[in-house]
Amino acid sequence: MSTQIFVNLPVNNLQQSIEFFTQLGFQFNPQFTDETATCMIVSETIFVMLLTHEKFKTFTPNAICDATKSTEVLTCLSTESREEVDELVRKAIAAGGTTYSEPQDHGFMYAHGFQDLDGHIWELIYMEPSTGN
Repeated sequence: MSTQIFVNLPVNNLQQSIEFFTQLGFQFNPQFTDETATCMIVSETIFVMLLTHEKFKTFTPNAICDATKSTEVLTCLSTESREEVDELVRKAIAAGGTTYSEPQDHGFMYAHGFQDLDGHIWELIYMEPSTGN
């Protein structure tokens, strides 16, 4: 069995976050969804648990970071093309997210990103196949 990753992120408004990521094309596992949390499916092995602050606090003794003021994590996802990078950023902005930089073209790698409704940073990259990705 492949190792799976579950990224856990606190959100201020779970329903708004679900609507935001739905507009980006993500789906959710209803088996792990209730009024306090949802499981966003990124791939067969990558999942993002969006948790209300109350639920998130049950997993950590530390204070929750305000991602609009401090960065607690950078989540980076690979894509199939440069166009997919641009399309996801466009959808994120249309859904109420923001961008914080211009796209970066390094020749072998193309990157851009957005901040979601809670300020979490999502980097998107496309790596040319010849780079050994």
